[in-house]
Amino acid sequence: MTVQIRPIADGDFFNWIGLYEGYNSFYNKQLTDQKALILWSWLVDKNHESFGYVAEEDGELIGLAHLREFARPLDASRGLFLDDLYVADSARGNGVGAALLETAKDYARENRLSVVRWISASDNEVAQLLYDKVAERTDWVTYDMDPNAEGGA
Repeated sequence: MTVQIRPIADGDFFNWIGLYEGYNSFYNKQLTDQKALILWSWLVDKNHESFGYVAEEDGELIGLAHLREFARPLDASRGLFLDDLYVADSARGNGVGAALLETAKDYARENRLSVVRWISASDNEVAQLLYDKVAERTDWVTYDMDPNAEGGA
């Protein structure tokens, strides 16, 4: 298996969308055309904070990673957040996920960022086997607040 990791390019949309549909399906999310087009416009816009890499084998996309830089006020530094990481079922177990993570790490190092950070679903145990090999599991707990919900803070 010869896999090339490279930045997402304009011409990748139709191959990328199949992967991104798989990612959404994995998390039981519905991918609408509108959501896909908005995200795609972000990924190919050089002025947008989001960007991505794809894993390609023999002209076929088999993995993706979507990233963005973020401020780290407590450290007075910037970090890299990995929003999405997905490898096609047919390519899992062959180092594609690790190669995408290594590419994120290389980007962070080259851009003098202080950390590569991501979250994982607590039941995504297969992915966590890889994550535990390449990164440190933190003690932080993640919360989501709906700005449109009534009540609360």
